[in-house]
Amino acid sequence: MKRLLPALLLFPLFAIAAESSPGGEELVDGMEDTLWGDSNQGRFTMRIETEYWTRELDLEAWMDRPEKTLIRIHAPKKEAGIGSLRIKDAMWNYLPKVDRTIKIPPSMMLQPWMGSNFSNDDLVKESSFVNDYSHEITGSEEQDGVTVYHVRSTPKPDAPVVWSRLEFKIRDDHIPVAVTYFGERDQAVKEMTYSAIETMGGRRIPTRWTMVDSEDAKSRTVIEIESIEFNVPLEEDLFTLRRLRNPQ
Repeated sequence: MKRLLPALLLFPLFAIAAESSPGGEELVDGMEDTLWGDSNQGRFTMRIETEYWTRELDLEAWMDRPEKTLIRIHAPKKEAGIGSLRIKDAMWNYLPKVDRTIKIPPSMMLQPWMGSNFSNDDLVKESSFVNDYSHEITGSEEQDGVTVYHVRSTPKPDAPVVWSRLEFKIRDDHIPVAVTYFGERDQAVKEMTYSAIETMGGRRIPTRWTMVDSEDAKSRTVIEIESIEFNVPLEEDLFTLRRLRNPQ
């Protein structure tokens, strides 16, 4: 009995630790809510860098999770007015120079958006990390006094995704550190890192997102959040083809 007593005294401590440790799905769900909220509106700068050239886009985006996203380019002048709209699993691009709206087929969702390292799906979020994948914590580490969890996410049966798995690094306050995307041969295709944590829209978020091609480190795209508001009311007709073509 004396030998059992220390173990019995320690059992509540182990139970508390187990209850306080987050699950993989909780971390990913919290991360998505931190980054997007239920709805949001923001201004962003996208800088596309290659070995030979660099170009910069000024963007505005609206999102009504989980089904609607609208992105519009404001600058440079030659690309101003180009927009992308998603409603559920359908996506359209609008090209003002030819006044043409193009529906993007599902097979094109992983194609680069405006020549960047972000795909159409990355920008308009057709797939949901928390809904389309199963999540398992594989480890953790301490960074600057904060616990960072490693989460491996694998597709659920029949989920409409193409990545064989995703590997996240997420802080215990649900701020993401990085995510690596793996292709069908289980090779790393690209990695996004999050940095420059600031308070915007009433919450602490990473304001610089850098996507790098795994096979070409000189090919990268950096998104910087200039301003953002979360859980904002959005106009009922905002996510329509009419508003995609004509913002007024």
